[in-house]
Amino acid sequence: MKPPIIVFDLDGTLVDTAPDLLASMNHALKHVGLGPIDDEGFSKYVGQGARVMLERAYETSGQVPAPETLDELMGHFLDYYQDTMPGLSRPYEHVLDAIGAFRAEGYIAAVCTNKIEANAVRLLEALEIDGLFAAICGQDTFPVRKPDPAHLTGTIARAGGDPARALMVGDSETDIRTAQAARIPVVAVDFGYTDRHVSAFGPDTVISHYRELDPALAKSLLDRRDATS
Repeated sequence: MKPPIIVFDLDGTLVDTAPDLLASMNHALKHVGLGPIDDEGFSKYVGQGARVMLERAYETSGQVPAPETLDELMGHFLDYYQDTMPGLSRPYEHVLDAIGAFRAEGYIAAVCTNKIEANAVRLLEALEIDGLFAAICGQDTFPVRKPDPAHLTGTIARAGGDPARALMVGDSETDIRTAQAARIPVVAVDFGYTDRHVSAFGPDTVISHYRELDPALAKSLLDRRDATS
């Protein structure tokens, strides 16, 4: 029998990466004569990916960036981000304890992120927590990415987990819609990167701290899902 599995989004869910992503954004903007951009309000774009964040930042100048300009910005962004990793990025308080509690109950853990896979692996290695995860899957791991449910189900399969006993944890509409499409219960954290409160997207439950996430909560959500299927 395959083990139960808990799958985490990365940015804004597992690790607070906003300070380094915003620093990388401002580094990139400097190369086209813009910025720096204050972080107020820009964290909400982190969950939509670096390209969207850069596009929104560029638009504050009153211009729409050409595709080639965005490509240039992405190049500068990625170079700086990779060179300074892990920077100020840190796992959220108590999340490693929560993962430990799940592992003690026989769960495996995985990461399903729209970050480039190599960058996700590199960040988790730099934080020395990559060994906690049976799979780390990014936007380029499969032919599809979140919110396509195949990104999540593919991550579960790669990790060797049981999709019938799987739980997703995320911080954005994208994460919630992905889990819902895969018919996997989803816990939303309300401290991540989103432009609306996560409760607006109908997750199975919302937590404000990882002390609230434990195997008992997972069991209740799985039982509820099974009862309504």
